Amino acid sequence: MFTLQQIKAAHAKVKTGADFPAYVKEIKDLGLQYYEFFVSDGRAVYHGDDDFTITGPSIYQEKKIAADASPESVRQIISEHQQGKSGFLTFCELVARAGVEKWVVDGQTMLCSYYNLQGNTMVAESIPNGGY
Repeated sequence: MFTLQQIKAAHAKVKTGADFPAYVKEIKDLGLQYYEFFVSDGRAVYHGDDDFTITGPSIYQEKKIAADASPESVRQIISEHQQGKSGFLTFCELVARAGVEKWVVDGQTMLCSYYNLQGNTMVAESIPNGGY
């Protein structure tokens, strides 16, 4: 199974949203099925085979998640991030303001889904190039 150190090493290679597909491929190759990223504090929960789970630490101070979710804003923020117009921490701040509580990256379906505070899907995007 994978370790937090392996995931951290893979994530360190991500500089912009354009690097995301290669990151997903690398962590999927480690045996990760999906992960949840909680925007409020930057904590991630990684899920593998046979109910294997690792929880990473919070990576920044608590952010307030807007109760008034805007899927349109989230789509725009994602688009700009994928073009390399924002770094990761800026992306997290912007999606928090747009009402994203968490996102889930699913290595099996190759989808990245963004959820609001009520647990409703705001945006679901295919991961480009099938993660390869």
